[in-house]
Amino acid sequence: MNFPNEQILYRVTQGDEAAFSMLYTHFRSPALKFCTTLLKDEEEAENVTQDVFAKIWDRRVQIKPEHSFQAYLFVSLRNQIFDQFKKFEKDQQLRQQYVDRMTILHDEDGEDKEARIKFLLGAVELLSERRKQILKLNIEEGKSYKEIASFMNISTNTVKNQLIKAKEILRRQSRLAIS
Repeated sequence: MNFPNEQILYRVTQGDEAAFSMLYTHFRSPALKFCTTLLKDEEEAENVTQDVFAKIWDRRVQIKPEHSFQAYLFVSLRNQIFDQFKKFEKDQQLRQQYVDRMTILHDEDGEDKEARIKFLLGAVELLSERRKQILKLNIEEGKSYKEIASFMNISTNTVKNQLIKAKEILRRQSRLAIS
C-alpha cells in the first residue's frame, strides 16, 4: 500500500489531527532535504517546511485524496521557496535604494547636505540599540541577514523584521523633516 493512501488523506480533509501527524512525520524529512537543497540554509528550510505544512493544514479541505499528496507537497514547497527568493530580491533592491539615497545625500553640497546627514544620523541614534546595530551591520558593513543573525545569535526572520521596522521609522522621520 502506498503512503499516504486515500483514506488517510480523506481523514486529513475532515480535520483528523492524528492522520495529519502521520503525513507530517512521513514527509518531514524529504521536505527538509528538498528545501535545504534549494535554500542552502537548514534553519530557513525548517521555517519553509513548517510554513507549508501549516498552510496545508489550514487548507486541508482543498486536498484531493485521489491525487498525489507528494506532488502537492513538493509543488507547495517549491512555490514557497520561490516566493521567498522574490522577497529576498526585493529586500536587496530596497537596500540598494537606501544606499543610493545615502549617496545622493553625500553628493549634495553645502549646509543642506550637512543638515540632512545630521538629521539622518540623529534619526538612526533614536532607534533601539538592537535595531541600530542590525541596521549598521547591514548597511555599513554589508552583512547578510544570515550573517547578522549568526553574529547576534537571533533568527534571520528577526533580523529581517528589525530592518524593515528601522527603515520604516527612518522613512517616516525623513518625511516629517521634509514637510
